[in-house]
Amino acid sequence: MSPSWRDRIDVFFAPDRVDLVRFPRGIKRQLCNRLWAGCEFKPGIPPWASSLEQLERMVADSVGAEMTVTVSNSFVRYAVLAAQKNISSLAELEAFAAFQMREIYGERTAAWVISVGAWNPGKGGVCAGIERSLFEGLEECAGRHKIRLKYVEPYLTGAFDHWYKQFGDNRAWFALIETGRLCLVLLEHSIWQRISNQRVLHNTQEELLAALDQEALFSGHKKAIEAVYLYAPAHPTLVLPDDCGWHVAHLHTQNAPPVPLHYPHYPSTAAAVTAGVS
Repeated sequence: MSPSWRDRIDVFFAPDRVDLVRFPRGIKRQLCNRLWAGCEFKPGIPPWASSLEQLERMVADSVGAEMTVTVSNSFVRYAVLAAQKNISSLAELEAFAAFQMREIYGERTAAWVISVGAWNPGKGGVCAGIERSLFEGLEECAGRHKIRLKYVEPYLTGAFDHWYKQFGDNRAWFALIETGRLCLVLLEHSIWQRISNQRVLHNTQEELLAALDQEALFSGHKKAIEAVYLYAPAHPTLVLPDDCGWHVAHLHTQNAPPVPLHYPHYPSTAAAVTAGVS
């Protein structure tokens, strides 16, 4: 079946929520509906299990559709891949990514699915890992409902690909904030330099500033004032102190591509489903 003749479902999958948008089949697709559902953590089961149960309910009437899933940074671990001009095959690249992840995260990476983003032997790239059991759970969910799972992508790399043209060719910081999670990236001349993926425990503004100062220190230098490109839908007016050396550029207000519709959102106009209701 041609993809244009399938309904399309785009999903954002996080520990505390599942967001879903549906586009009906056809060449000129228009948004059909937009749903989100809250999820509760349940002790004794994987942190993604409640979200997967909710996704099952939300796609119960979606036989024949095509689905993409963007996975929260809470479920993903990242590593920067340095330039390696001697890598000449996909197998060598995958082995290099697996080695880098194991060096950072240890033997638990054996239970992960590891993928590599856009790769340039002269500039390097980034790789990501999610638990294989989560990936297989998404595949099985799609299979049970006869849905074609087109791809599963990490939130950070998906958002980066969407907005990277805004960052310019020099030094750029990109921060992605969701519930309980802050992901921060430093780019130099479009080359990945550092990635920080950490919990937000208390005050979002203070923890963003602390993370920026720490990563700037690790990078070896900092300009008097630097801009950080920010997407934080739960904090649309977040600013940093005037004298802190940082300026926030909110991506949702810049002359930038619009926010993908399935990304987490908080407007009162969005339809919601409660846990247990499709």
